[in-house]
Amino acid sequence: MALAGCLLLLLLGARPVSAVTVTMENDILVLSHKGIGEPCEENLECQSECCVTNSLNPQKFCTSQTILLQCLSWRKPSGYSCTDKNECKSNCCVVNNYSPFKFCTPRNIFFQCMQWRKPNQDHCGDHMECRSRCCIRLTEASSPRCVPRSGLLAHCLPPVSASAVGGAGGSQGVEAGGGVGEPS
Repeated sequence: MALAGCLLLLLLGARPVSAVTVTMENDILVLSHKGIGEPCEENLECQSECCVTNSLNPQKFCTSQTILLQCLSWRKPSGYSCTDKNECKSNCCVVNNYSPFKFCTPRNIFFQCMQWRKPNQDHCGDHMECRSRCCIRLTEASSPRCVPRSGLLAHCLPPVSASAVGGAGGSQGVEAGGGVGEPS
């Protein structure tokens, strides 16, 4: 009799748009009557049994389940700030400029989540900070900078000046009798 009374009250107070489902689970009356788009707090309140956030707003709403019967929360699109990759639609949360903050970033054509790297001539402390993956000191007195790779095999080599080539054993060593195969 109590169940019939609850049903009658529920039907009188329910909006005609929403259907009402009443079930008994472990001697507890469960009412799941909210339709898609209605505010909710728990999955059991919704006909779809799916109550999730669907925007940056923390308010939860009844949402339909996926084809695989999963109940997925809304995820941030590219450009939004994030702290973890699970917050992003792309599953990619990285630093994308000089700022220390992370942002949701699209994956590249190989579906990789790539960190932003410093362009050439920027100050650096490690090869991995640079787009070229090459961080070296241009002179002994300068701080390391990102530089393009050079040479046939694209090695990370310091630039060589003409004076360094001539002074490193060029014609002076040969004139002094230090040639290959000659006694000194």
